[in-house]
This record gives sequence, structure tokens and C-alpha cells, in this order.
Amino acid sequence: MEGTDGSGKTTQIELLKEYFENKGFSVLCAREPGGTVISEKIRNIIIDREHKKMNPKTEALLYSAARAQLVSEVIVPTLKKGDIVICDRFIDSSIVYQGVARNLGVESISNLNLFASDDIEPDITFFLKLEPEKSIERKKKRETLDRIESENLYFHKKVFFGYVELAEKFPKRIKTIDAFADIHIIHKNIVQYVESLLLQRSIL
Repeated sequence: MEGTDGSGKTTQIELLKEYFENKGFSVLCAREPGGTVISEKIRNIIIDREHKKMNPKTEALLYSAARAQLVSEVIVPTLKKGDIVICDRFIDSSIVYQGVARNLGVESISNLNLFASDDIEPDITFFLKLEPEKSIERKKKRETLDRIESENLYFHKKVFFGYVELAEKFPKRIKTIDAFADIHIIHKNIVQYVESLLLQRSIL
């Protein structure tokens, strides 16, 4: 599940998890960065507002390190059991936040994170499309914003358009969903794509 901050990823992950469980699947939900003891400690370093001087390369390496730990410790063992993993962000986030918005280059960040994730790629990715202005409006309701969330509008616009370009480049994997729609309509659209994928794999 991908998208700008405030796009409703958490809500849709919970609804999708419930959908899968009602179908009899075992589901594990993970978030990035985080999901393991080590990855959560890295997360705290990344989002700490006191770390304003963090070099973009340092940020990119920390994200990939947290991802490497999550993949090896959680995602791979779960998939080997035949269970479903729903991840709140994955490599696409690094591509748009560090590759595009931090100007580190899409190819460099892609290669770094394919190495970190052992070339694992999601079967399907949902890009919850919410314009930066609307995203910031939603975030204003929160008491505090972390280091990444508190970046300026220009940064978040680069992230947004990075996602749009990525979705256009990989339409078979990345499905664009209007995140400004009603919560239940968003879930219905996601389920339609999921059921189509499960039918293709002869799972449903």
C-alpha cells in the first residue's frame, strides 16, 4: 500500500486484512520503516525531528537497512508459509521519497533496495492517490508531524508526481486508486483488483 502521508493507507490495510481473513487466508501486516525490533529502532532515527541535518544518502541507507531486516526476518518467512503479507510502504516509497524528492536518482535507489530486499517485489501495489495539498490539509489535524511529514509542500509535490510517474511506468503492478473517494468505495476498488489477481493465480 503506497501513497503520500494522510492518504488513508492504514484504514485500507485494515479493511483488506479483514477481507482476506474472511476468505480464510492468514495475513500479516507490516509497516515501513519498522516491523522488527531493529527496523523500529532505525525508524526512530529516521523520523526524529531533531535529525534535520540528516544527509539524504544517510536517509536512503537507513530505509534500505530497515527494509533488509524486515524482509529477512518477517516477510520471507511469512511468504514461505504460504501466508499473505500486506505492507504499508515498500521499495516504491524509497524510489519517490529518496530517488525523486531527495534527488538521489531512481536507478540508484532501485538498485540499492533490490539488493536490500533480495529482489522481492509485491504481487500488486495500490497507490492511494491524494494530491499534496489535500494530504497536508489532513495532516494538520494531527498533533505532531515527524521529520518527513514536516517537509515543505515542494518536497511533497515531488513525492506525489514521483508516484504518478511510477504508476504510469508499471501499470500492471501498480493500481492507482482515488484516495479522496469514500472509504468503502476505495476498499471496493481495491478488492476488485485483488480478486482479479487471485483468479489469475487460481487461488479464489
